[in-house]
Amino acid sequence: MVEIIPVQSKRQLAAFIDLPHDLYANDPNYVPELFLGQQDLLSANKHPFYKHSSAQAFLAYKEGKLVGRVLAIWNTNHNTFNNVSEGQFGFFECINDQEVADTLLDTAADWVKAQGGNLMVGPINLTTNDTCGLLVEGFNRPPMAMMPYNPPYYADLITNAGYQKKVDLRAYLVTKATASRRSVMLLDKLEERLKRSGIVLRQINLKDFAGEAEKIKRVYNKAWDKNLGFVPMTDDEFRHTAKDLKMILDPKYCIVAEKDNEIIGFALGIPNINEVLIQIKRGRLLPFGIFKLLFGLKKIKTIRVLMLGVLEGYRKLGIEACLYGRIIKNAIPSGIEAAECSWMLDHNYMMNHAIEQINAEFYKRYRLYEKAL
Repeated sequence: MVEIIPVQSKRQLAAFIDLPHDLYANDPNYVPELFLGQQDLLSANKHPFYKHSSAQAFLAYKEGKLVGRVLAIWNTNHNTFNNVSEGQFGFFECINDQEVADTLLDTAADWVKAQGGNLMVGPINLTTNDTCGLLVEGFNRPPMAMMPYNPPYYADLITNAGYQKKVDLRAYLVTKATASRRSVMLLDKLEERLKRSGIVLRQINLKDFAGEAEKIKRVYNKAWDKNLGFVPMTDDEFRHTAKDLKMILDPKYCIVAEKDNEIIGFALGIPNINEVLIQIKRGRLLPFGIFKLLFGLKKIKTIRVLMLGVLEGYRKLGIEACLYGRIIKNAIPSGIEAAECSWMLDHNYMMNHAIEQINAEFYKRYRLYEKAL
């Protein structure tokens, strides 16, 4: 018999956060999430998401042993913006036991139905601005920063629980060895052509980080408005995300496109901090994890391009290619050996084609599932 316990105490929340460390104890590709970061995402008094929406975490026990977890999510802003009544499930972890998986997902669905939901989508680890999707192809490498990871059997557990594919998300890998030099060689010519149209590319100015973030937020909330599951970030949410990213931001990998001093597009790459986190036991920075983090940041060999967007009226001008090209051009002399571009919707043909043009390999597939309630 499976017993479900709603998370209500700090001790239960710690058990919720720590469960994956035990489930993946023998998986060499598993990367522990930082405990403090997970605590922030899951605490109503710490994360701005909970100012407008709600979530409930659940633990599953079988024969007295902790065997699974799930977070049921009701994103009010998402539902209002998209005119839907759907909930999400996230932070799904489970032993290979269909009864446990069914009970966890049914519990989350019942909670969503109680909020008025008629559909459940997942896995989404709070919002689509956080980690989301279930890894279904590409289990042979550790995940990049802010990307999910899970064992192959999760797909069967979720499908057998009655969920169907909603959409697939793509991750591409471009290496120093395989990157198309053409995009770098033509970069100057492409940028010169853009300049004749009054469009210039530059690195983000960290000395005016607050001002730059405000301009980028306006582009982000417009450029992604037709993406699946998108909802504009609130000011508090964007500031919260920007503050976290600033700690690891390298301006060489954050490029903006401007016209008349207005940002019309941007690309954001970050160092793949997972190269360091994989060595930090159970995601704890203290007492020794902090030193591994500080020293390890200087040795990172990969980056992840996690955002690239151009306002609708400026697409198909070559801005996207220039943003990618500039990041590649900056990365090569910096000792970076590979970059992941993720995630892209499976049917975003224009963006997928742009990435494939620089010889990037489609190497990981993630899936979002849905079920009518």
